[in-house]
Amino acid sequence: MVRWGYPGGMTPTSTSPAPENAEEDWLRLDRQICFSLHAASRAFNGVYRVILKELGLTYPQYLVLLVLWEHGELPVKKLGEHLRLDSGTLSPLLKRLEAAGLVTRERSARDERSVEIRLTEEGSALRRQALRVPRRIASATGFGLDEIRELREHLDQLTLALDAAILEEEPEHA
Repeated sequence: MVRWGYPGGMTPTSTSPAPENAEEDWLRLDRQICFSLHAASRAFNGVYRVILKELGLTYPQYLVLLVLWEHGELPVKKLGEHLRLDSGTLSPLLKRLEAAGLVTRERSARDERSVEIRLTEEGSALRRQALRVPRRIASATGFGLDEIRELREHLDQLTLALDAAILEEEPEHA
């Protein structure tokens, strides 16, 4: 028999009533994939907080820089699409990166409604220091590179499936 455990070493309390049937057993916290993902995400954020402190970055700032290091200059809208963030969340983040001297924000000459984000020299130079971050994160997971690749592929498949489920569940707009 497989014994499921709570993320982070939590254990069920002795005051928890025993489930009456197997279906109700799925309402236990330790059976929720969403909670396991949430707990793992919080644990990742904690590790990233420590590692990125050396670079003077927060995790969301690091993600923005990853996209810019990979794609170069981008409009805010495209950057938000890559990160799955809306402009209301992204704008204050970009302002802080600009204040830190890592990016610039300029209205597009082609479309004044669009704001282009580009790395400064300092932002580009930070990439070299960031090269060790993925290795340190991989080490912290305790997984091998193949296990990490496989987990990422499963999470990408999960994201696609959940995105599709949202589209199926949303009522049609008139």
